[in-house]
Amino acid sequence: MTKPIGQAESNSIEESGNTKIITPGRIVMKKFLRNKLAIVGIFILIIMAIFCYIGPFFSPYGEYEIFYKLSGQKEVTEYRHSNMPADVKVTINSREAPSPRHLLGTNRDGQDVFTRLMYGGRVSLLIGFVCVGIELLLGIILGGVAGYYGRWADAIIMRIVDIFYCLPTIPLILILTSLLLQYNIPSDYNIYILMLLIGLLGWASAARMIRGQILSLREQEFMIAAEAVGLKARDRIFKHLIPNVVPQIIVMATLGIGGVILLESSLSFLGLGVKMPYASWGNMVGAVRDTQIMVKQPFIWLPPGICILLTVLAFNFIGDGLRDAFDPKMKR
Repeated sequence: MTKPIGQAESNSIEESGNTKIITPGRIVMKKFLRNKLAIVGIFILIIMAIFCYIGPFFSPYGEYEIFYKLSGQKEVTEYRHSNMPADVKVTINSREAPSPRHLLGTNRDGQDVFTRLMYGGRVSLLIGFVCVGIELLLGIILGGVAGYYGRWADAIIMRIVDIFYCLPTIPLILILTSLLLQYNIPSDYNIYILMLLIGLLGWASAARMIRGQILSLREQEFMIAAEAVGLKARDRIFKHLIPNVVPQIIVMATLGIGGVILLESSLSFLGLGVKMPYASWGNMVGAVRDTQIMVKQPFIWLPPGICILLTVLAFNFIGDGLRDAFDPKMKR
């Protein structure tokens, strides 16, 4: 017995409604979530973000507070930049051991290490994101132009890339930051100048990668169609070509942030990065240059070192997970 036409149509609609459509984005997300190390990396970054950006609101101390004792009086706190009377004798609580009051003790200047660890994480993460943002902005623009136009534009931009590849990045940054010290640049501006220098010296690899991807995409059918309908070259580059390179850009960004954090830590360790009174994980680790601190007060330099290690590992785990997820050759 045949079913009525209306009932047959409704069943076919239900069957089509139950059809599960798997989009490319869903496939990527599914493969990424299967990567256990990538999930661990996300978990670590969430903890670090909460610790650095929310934790200071619950700290009873400020980033620049020092702890000292007035002669014959109880212990009080004073803002680092405030003008203290010259005739007042004070004793700074320097390198105090960890206690319930100061969970990680105090540093040489009598500042709470745990509080500065949170503020230092803000600075280190900010430098990482801003520097990678500058690198990708320059890399996308110059790499996109070189890959699409080719010929003389490609030749000029690639020769500039070759020049930047030949520059010794770390020694050059050391020289430039040393010059900043000679001109007594305030610490407020020193951070921004440092981010600008790292970003301007690190864009070459992003430009070369994007240029290579666009060279392989510009001759495909969708680009021929975009050119046939009369789209401007700017729209073809930034609305059609660059979006197809976004997966590679995301992977490069996640892996690059970890490298920038390590570079900033190295410069701050050498005294050429973030300056006091500002805190970063790098200049906090710089206290290890004192042998006595390295041996007898590990609570001053070990926590920021562990934070650097965990954060860089987290970004590398996420970058590896994204690279595997976007790779069409990987098994589903």
